[in-house]
Amino acid sequence: MSCASHDHDQCIEAALARAEAICREAGARLTPIRREVLKEVWANHEATKAYDLIERLSRHGEQVKPPTVYRALDFLLAQGLIHRIESLNAFIGCAHPQDPHQAILLICSHCGDIEEQSSETVHTTLGELAARSGFAVRSEVVELRGLCRRCRLEN
Repeated sequence: MSCASHDHDQCIEAALARAEAICREAGARLTPIRREVLKEVWANHEATKAYDLIERLSRHGEQVKPPTVYRALDFLLAQGLIHRIESLNAFIGCAHPQDPHQAILLICSHCGDIEEQSSETVHTTLGELAARSGFAVRSEVVELRGLCRRCRLEN
């Protein structure tokens, strides 16, 4: 997602506008700290760790405490505005939070960019595999590691 034609400021503004609309529709409040955390998560298309958020948000004035950031992250996850990257213990903005979905995260091992995809077929197949084993799925995380298109072409 780091291509030269990508207007990242517009990307962030669009994500914040979608978040405002989703929260308003759900009757939830996108408080200033939640908005700032979301903005920082969207600062790039790479994984963002909670302690990186704490450090970046604390630069803007007073020290932001870890529980404040973790509560904001929990809220953003609950609203479907971000995804947790389990393997990295980090977060990334959701590209289409208005559509209920299970994300498939494509993580570039070289540049760190993360692209979100979704496939109903993949998630149905995983559900069927679990059901055949009598397994009750509580959460589903699909993360693929490799090289993004740009890194493949450069290497």
